[in-house]
Amino acid sequence: MSLKINIEKEIKQAMLARDKDRLRALRAIKSLILLEETKGSGDKGMSEEEEIQLLTKAAKQRKDSLEIFEKQGREDLAALENSELQVIQEFLPQQLSEAELEVELQAILSETGAEGPKDMGKVMGVATKKLAGKADGKLISQKVKAMLNS
Repeated sequence: MSLKINIEKEIKQAMLARDKDRLRALRAIKSLILLEETKGSGDKGMSEEEEIQLLTKAAKQRKDSLEIFEKQGREDLAALENSELQVIQEFLPQQLSEAELEVELQAILSETGAEGPKDMGKVMGVATKKLAGKADGKLISQKVKAMLNS
């Protein structure tokens, strides 16, 4: 089932449950999907990969905003961002644990034949495509850098 249809069903359920926070987050996701679809040509919709990229980007924006609001002591705004982040994460694939991420990265390192820090770009290119939506880009970068430096 496409993400758009799934979101529309969730919006209806949130309306019936009168869950304003969840409804706001779901409408934000639907808005992102509609904006992205209107950018493309035709009405073919979005691929699953594009949907994951869109949600990952939205989640990253919420995390960044949450961090800023917490630093500034704006707990009210931080709570809103956190609730939206929780809803977005429901639609993203399960995140890899650190151990699983290291195993995946080890396989990518051997696949690309990376030997040192100079191969960081080559490894990151493969890793970000392969692990899209499954792990945070910052975490992937940190792990790759640590693995290549050792």
